[in-house]
Amino acid sequence: MRSEQQLRTFLRVLDHYSGDRPLSKFLPEFFRRNKQMGSNDRRSASRLLYNYFRLGKAFADQAIEERLFIAEFFCTSVDNPFLQHFRPDLNERIYLSLADKIAFMQSQYGFVLADVFPFGPLSEGIDETDFFKSIFVQPDLYIRIHPDKEEVVIAAIAETAIPFRLVGKYTIALPNGTNLDKIFPDDVFPTKPYEIQDLSSQQTLKYYKPNRYEHWWDACAASGGKSLLLFSEQPDIKLVVSDIRESVLDNLDERFINAGLRTYQKKLLDLTQNQDQILHHYQFDGIILDAPCSGSGTWGRTPEMISQFSDYKIAGFKNLQKTIASNVIKYLKPGKALIYITCSVFKEENEDVVNNLVSEYSLKLESQEIFRGYENKADTMFAARLIKPE
Repeated sequence: MRSEQQLRTFLRVLDHYSGDRPLSKFLPEFFRRNKQMGSNDRRSASRLLYNYFRLGKAFADQAIEERLFIAEFFCTSVDNPFLQHFRPDLNERIYLSLADKIAFMQSQYGFVLADVFPFGPLSEGIDETDFFKSIFVQPDLYIRIHPDKEEVVIAAIAETAIPFRLVGKYTIALPNGTNLDKIFPDDVFPTKPYEIQDLSSQQTLKYYKPNRYEHWWDACAASGGKSLLLFSEQPDIKLVVSDIRESVLDNLDERFINAGLRTYQKKLLDLTQNQDQILHHYQFDGIILDAPCSGSGTWGRTPEMISQFSDYKIAGFKNLQKTIASNVIKYLKPGKALIYITCSVFKEENEDVVNNLVSEYSLKLESQEIFRGYENKADTMFAARLIKPE
């Protein structure tokens, strides 16, 4: 039967997945090597794998198949032929709310929600139950509309049957997996009128507060989203972007040019090391430090990371963040702001690092915040604005 074939395919793909890279990288390569798999098989295997990993560390003593059936129960809300074949007792309850499903599994099978994500402590302001539940829900795809392009973007999406939510003036939420290239084809939109950027990442903008002609440094630029956000707020800034990965910096150019950002400097820097030889003459009016972190606030998108993670790794990220911060603060002008950002939910990577910066370097904490993306099918992030003493 089809369900039996789907299970065999899932087990085969899972057996080949070593966990050394995200599923989003592994699956396309696996499918290219196995061209005999049809589109239905690929879609089914992808769904089952992602749902399987959403169970996190829970039911660790159960067989793979049983964990998959439980994960399917939690992650789907419509009649599920796959689950009906293997576990009709669960499929008959498929229309229950997630809260009711959790309660049922607690009463019947001793399920403990915290076992899904047994790490911590979490940052202040995070509701543990709501955050744990959100892991079973695929986050939305968010785009940030370029200024003055709102009508064009909304009209293009409205012509499709794709549901969307307008979140504020410049932000739209779409179902995950939406093919934006079909909505905004190159022949009609050679310059894309939007940026792909998560809601919480967009919300960090209120911490920047740039002024005209200031010198800013995006110290761990990655894909450049924070730089573009800064540019959207103040187009007349003078910008330096850096990263430890040359390939990342090479990919920035096209994205920056598309957004109209053409004047900037790029630097390949390892900020775990002293960079005075390169940066000795630089002084910045603002530094964005989107620090390397566990990424735990984004694991709704990459649930496979939960199974690969261990608590001891948090301390390693914390030490890395403190080292990088100490190496960038020296280039910040007195009285100016360091914007410290992570996509982590862990207190050690967030408040504890901020407290260290306050105590060790006399920075003044102006404000800090957890962006509870789990309330909006988005990533959960942390941001703090710290001022260097005069």
